[in-house]
Amino acid sequence: MFTVQPAKAFCPTGDLKANQPSASVKRTGFLQKDFKAASTKGAQLHIQNNRQIFSQKQALRSSRSRRGCECTASAEGAAGTARPWRAKDARLVLEDGSIWSGVGFGATGTSIAEVVFNTSLTGYEEIMTDPSYAGQFVVYTCPHIGNTGINMDDVESQKGCHLGGIIIKSLSPTVSNYRSTETLDSYCKSQNVIGIAEVDTRSITSRIREKGALVGVISTDASVSDDDLVAKAQSWKIEGKDMIAEVTTDTIYEWTDPTIEGWEFNVDKPQAAPEYHVVAYDFGIKTNILRRLASYGCRITVVPASTPASEVLDMNPDGVFFSNGPGDPSAVPYAVENAKAILGVKPVFGICMGHQVLGQAFGASTYKLKFGHHGGNHPILFSPTGRVEISAQNHNYAVDPATLPEGVEVTHVNLNDGTCAGMLYPAKQAMTIQYHPEAAPGPHDADPAFAQFVDMMKGKKEASV
Repeated sequence: MFTVQPAKAFCPTGDLKANQPSASVKRTGFLQKDFKAASTKGAQLHIQNNRQIFSQKQALRSSRSRRGCECTASAEGAAGTARPWRAKDARLVLEDGSIWSGVGFGATGTSIAEVVFNTSLTGYEEIMTDPSYAGQFVVYTCPHIGNTGINMDDVESQKGCHLGGIIIKSLSPTVSNYRSTETLDSYCKSQNVIGIAEVDTRSITSRIREKGALVGVISTDASVSDDDLVAKAQSWKIEGKDMIAEVTTDTIYEWTDPTIEGWEFNVDKPQAAPEYHVVAYDFGIKTNILRRLASYGCRITVVPASTPASEVLDMNPDGVFFSNGPGDPSAVPYAVENAKAILGVKPVFGICMGHQVLGQAFGASTYKLKFGHHGGNHPILFSPTGRVEISAQNHNYAVDPATLPEGVEVTHVNLNDGTCAGMLYPAKQAMTIQYHPEAAPGPHDADPAFAQFVDMMKGKKEASV
């Protein structure tokens, strides 16, 4: 077991006037006859000031604690005066034995999950409330989080947060956004989500890239030893767990609300009146997926993940949608069996977990990526046309294209690592993509996927007349 002590930026605590030139130096120059002497004196003062600053830095560095960053080893100064920063009161411990100390926010206690990183620069609220992050901690590589607060319009799940915790470099002390209704700290408290700030997120991200996704523990409980937290992390695995069962809806419900007025980005196509009935399997469905389907003229019936295929077909929908969701796709065989029963009967569309479930229903296998795809800037090649989309992604598993049966076309390829990012099975009227076309958060490049699904349903409907 070892402790990570990343280098930190200098935090000046000495006399700020020491960095300012003296009045005599400011007045030197053309006002004095002996310019050379004045310049020499100014240089000497500059060297003296630099030495003074260097001495302050050295003294500060030597006073740092074993894990603490600058100025946070103790909440009290030597004279007992309160310092203007919080002491580090939380720990992130990974299964490889590495430990980061930070400042806790949100809920208190101890939580365990798989640690992944997300490279998106915006949309921290949508990421937090994406049910696909159930069973995971998210490391935000964007250093400044919380500055826009929280608003209920951007929440991606009716149940709120499903992730276990958030790991950030800097928690904004203020909120500046006209839509905000509360702070990130208060929202995490209400959702029982532990947060840890003031940790070296770049170092953590590098470790995950090198070693792969790691199980971690976030704790604000000082009574638990580091060794116990490491043992706890090493005793837990997400592989093989049915995470979908934890996030799916308990009841069947209808959805007809399109994208919120003012946020519709497909300005060339007006929002259509409901024309197609879609049954959506909720594996952890995001609100903006439902909104985009509704904006393309769909009336959606959302059903629990375990709903038998026979019940879905009895509803006689125009198409069936398999949503995004968390965890290991091989741990939900019931979802695969339902997909098999629907394939070829109704047009189907799968996103993320839905893509992986349908891939297994086609006959392929899935495998776990080293550290997954989590971010808003992944380039995707749409092979039929050569078009490149910049996509938002959040998944740790992929479909193995080498195991796909004849007749299934790999239509989308991730240009970062060559993984399968989309499939088309014309004989079964099935299409899938591995990423998020609803752009919440992220770019809008993949929005046409919803139009392709609608065209598939339209063709089926017209052919049956």
